[in-house]
Amino acid sequence: NTTNLLHLLSRMALADKAAFGRRIERLYTYWKDNLAHMDSLSIAVTNDDDVTYSKGISLMIWLLGYELRDTIMLFSMDDIFVISSKKKTDFLRPLRDMLAKKENMPKMTLLTRMKGDSGADHMKTVIEKVKALKSVGHFPKDHFKGELAKQWNAKLKELEIDQVDATAHIALCLAVKDEQELSHLNKVAQYTSDIFSKYLRNELMNIVDEEKKVKHVKMSNNIENLVAEGKKCLLPGMDKDSVEVAYTPIIQSRKFSLKFSASSDEEKIDYANRSSVTVLFGTRYKSYCSNISRTVLVEPAEKQQKNYELLLEIVEKVYSIMTENTKLSTVYNKCAEFVKEKRPEWLNNFPKNIGFGTGIEFREPSLLIGPKNDNVLKKNMVFIIQIGVVGLKEDEKEYALMLGDTVVIGDTGASVLTPSKKKIRSVSIFLKGEGDAEEEEEEENIMENITRQSRRTAVIDNKLRHEPLSDDKRKEHQRKLVEKLNQEARDRLSAKKNGYTEKKKVQTSVAFKNLQSFPSNDPDIRNLKIMVDKKHESVIIPIFGIPTPFHISTIKNVSKSEEGDYVYLRTNLNVPGTQVAKDEHYSNPEATFMKEITFRSNMRKTLAGEVPAMHLNNAFRIIKEVQKKFKQYENEKKEMEDVIEQETLKITQTKGVPRLKDLYCRPNLSTRRVIGTLEAHSNGFRFHNTHGGNVDVIYSTIRHAFFQPCDKEMLIMLHFYLKHPIMIGKKKTYHICFYTEVGEIMTDLGKSSHMYDRDDIEAEHAEREMRQKLKGAFKNFIEKVEALSKGKVEFDTPFRELGFFGVPFRSSCMLQPTTHCLINVIEWPPFVIALEEVELIHFERVQFQLKNFDMVFIFKNYSRKIEMINSIPMSSLDAIKEWLNSCDLKYTEGAISLNWPKIMKTINDNPDNFFEDGGWKFLDPDSEEEGEGEDSDAAGDENWGPGEVNSDEEEGSEESDSDEEYNSEDSSAAAASAGSSSGSGSSEESGKDWSDLEEEARRDDQRRLREEREDDSPKKKRKIAPPPPGKSSSKSSSKKKKRR
Repeated sequence: NTTNLLHLLSRMALADKAAFGRRIERLYTYWKDNLAHMDSLSIAVTNDDDVTYSKGISLMIWLLGYELRDTIMLFSMDDIFVISSKKKTDFLRPLRDMLAKKENMPKMTLLTRMKGDSGADHMKTVIEKVKALKSVGHFPKDHFKGELAKQWNAKLKELEIDQVDATAHIALCLAVKDEQELSHLNKVAQYTSDIFSKYLRNELMNIVDEEKKVKHVKMSNNIENLVAEGKKCLLPGMDKDSVEVAYTPIIQSRKFSLKFSASSDEEKIDYANRSSVTVLFGTRYKSYCSNISRTVLVEPAEKQQKNYELLLEIVEKVYSIMTENTKLSTVYNKCAEFVKEKRPEWLNNFPKNIGFGTGIEFREPSLLIGPKNDNVLKKNMVFIIQIGVVGLKEDEKEYALMLGDTVVIGDTGASVLTPSKKKIRSVSIFLKGEGDAEEEEEEENIMENITRQSRRTAVIDNKLRHEPLSDDKRKEHQRKLVEKLNQEARDRLSAKKNGYTEKKKVQTSVAFKNLQSFPSNDPDIRNLKIMVDKKHESVIIPIFGIPTPFHISTIKNVSKSEEGDYVYLRTNLNVPGTQVAKDEHYSNPEATFMKEITFRSNMRKTLAGEVPAMHLNNAFRIIKEVQKKFKQYENEKKEMEDVIEQETLKITQTKGVPRLKDLYCRPNLSTRRVIGTLEAHSNGFRFHNTHGGNVDVIYSTIRHAFFQPCDKEMLIMLHFYLKHPIMIGKKKTYHICFYTEVGEIMTDLGKSSHMYDRDDIEAEHAEREMRQKLKGAFKNFIEKVEALSKGKVEFDTPFRELGFFGVPFRSSCMLQPTTHCLINVIEWPPFVIALEEVELIHFERVQFQLKNFDMVFIFKNYSRKIEMINSIPMSSLDAIKEWLNSCDLKYTEGAISLNWPKIMKTINDNPDNFFEDGGWKFLDPDSEEEGEGEDSDAAGDENWGPGEVNSDEEEGSEESDSDEEYNSEDSSAAAASAGSSSGSGSSEESGKDWSDLEEEARRDDQRRLREEREDDSPKKKRKIAPPPPGKSSSKSSSKKKKRR
């Protein structure tokens, strides 16, 4: 409130007594040295939101640290008079007392203006003091609209004394900044630089990279909102309420202007090659201003880069010239000479000034860096530098270059306060070429091969050969399931084909059902004009002199254009064969249809004073309105198609109704969460909250009911998956849940506590007791509901031990199987899949070198869109397979992601051919050819004899040949795998499952055992040394080289 604000202001004034004392002394010292002809100085500030920057406000903030509106101040050599309200004079009283104790300082007199008082009496008192003076200083460019300022200025004009313009002198007095001011300027300049570097530049790069269509004014508003929120880039100790934009940010990429009075237009950002985007952005902190100007180049040509580097060189040259005691005109002239030497053609478009002083006022006109300003630079002055060139062209494309910073004058030149990078590499966007993309692809392939070897080794080391495998049993079961699955799918499709399926009736829109409803007497129809009948949602158009009605649904779109003195109204109609207008909407699609109608009307006035084109404009507007309403109605109708009206809830009147209190509902019944009570009645549930909202859920509409306990969760809930959607508010939903929170969802990490803190131990104990109490209450409610519904509602509890993490929507969550479903109901929206609706599950991206895989659900209803769970950890694969196998669900796996919309479209177009070709067998990695190869290998092992060493060598050479053929597509991967020393094998292993790897290992062990026996046999003709450990891959690679 106001009292607290003024208390805060009083503390600020007390804290700034020293600053006030220093600055008032400095003001009077400057006055005596430079303004001897001025006897007094007048300030009148009123409450005017249109005035952001003024000299009176600047002087007031500089002296007092705060802006006091509706206040008059008069300074003279002996007195300071202040006319203001009581609260503001109370705020100034400590400063008055401080001045009274200082020698050679004026006395401050506070004149309190009560509420409703115009202050005329106090003004008369001050004016009497002014009459004795010879001159009064004022700020003629300060224009306040308040009555107080108007009355005061009028009384000053009536005096017969000289009025002196003190604007320039006060600006020079305020130009040199003290330590406190420099601290504020350093913070705001760094903040401005960070906003550009960390947000604005990155946002521009994202727009170019993603080819977004963003308007200049939209981006400008985004920056302004970012600063207003005060959440990003604030330095430590900065008060977010004291930060604001100095002016609306200026973004330009098509039409360029170097003036700060320019604005961001409605055109979209141009990020084509050779384009430039200029950014002017400034902020204020505690009323002190800073600014940054940058140019972002998109794929700049060599000439553009050289121009930019020259501009950067000019800016650095200016900074080096801006030394103490240098005239501002000298800085500009030396800059112009440097430009003339380097690029004389730029002088025509060179700005008339290259910067200005800044501080509490953003732009100080008395300190413009121009050719005619002879004011001198002094240490600790702060300037905003902006140098740019417009009208440049590259490949017939116009662009501009602009650079600028906030700088402070030091001993050896200007020091930059906005340290954002300005080099060409930091502000340019270079699009990748083909060569760059190929180099990156090669590097990615090399890294992929390295990681593939290391990860494959890790997996094989964790899986011991002598462990019993359940994979073989699963495979056998899956082979049986695929035959059963294909047969059931055939039977289902044939039953659907033989059964009668009622086609959905398509309603044809009719403009007028009978002749009586046609408005034939309307004057527009009689005069053969276009007439829109809102009641019948029709447009009556004259065709060959006959008024012809068209229903609004037959109009595809309508457009209006102006060419010369004429207005054209073009109407496109829906015809058979288009996506919008399907053939079944028409009784005779083979007839001749009109596709387009265009009308023209004159914009000149007739003799009667009418403009014919006005009628076309009105017709265009009304057609658009009727179209909008019709589409809105159709969308609502489509949305409500599958929504059914539930039967009436039968309320149980007895007192013993099962009830759960203090629950929340999802989705929310209103805009915010409201607590309520869930009751179970004869035929359904009712949830009613404290605001009077009710939700009824009938038992017969529930497909699945779930109880989610609070074990290792922060929520405990009942979730219902419905057969048909119901309306909650204005939205339909298949899911509704009732929950309560257990414990604190948010934890204060900054809170320091001891491990054995008694309060924390008691809180944990209380939380455990609350969890047990809630679980008991929910289970008791569930038991009563199941008994009351007589088996219509049975609650399913998820098996957390079978759960796994995945990303069904946008965030990772734990998915838990139940008896009939796979669910996650903790997150919203919920994820629920009924297993009875699933025909097949396919695992994608199952590769040893990847950490995650995806899970795709194909439903028995092939027209239903597939569901997918992304980013499941590879460590969960075996457990998921075991669970699916126990549920008699067929699953397959593959190394790549498939185009499922295209696959399902192919199946739906011709399901008979799909199942004749094997159906879902195409997803199974174990083909018949691989099975035959395994049988032949096994037969070879059985027929092996102790004297057949040469046949083993031939077998090894055949295996190496087959490996060589398989790996010929990726020679780099084969070479990398051959060099590994930890049993990496061929790249073929990356696609094999555990059973294949175990089979290969078993054969390898048998072969090595045979070789050892052969070494010990006395009948052996020659010895073959066994390969050293870990060298099998190098041996195979040497054989490949010999074959080549």
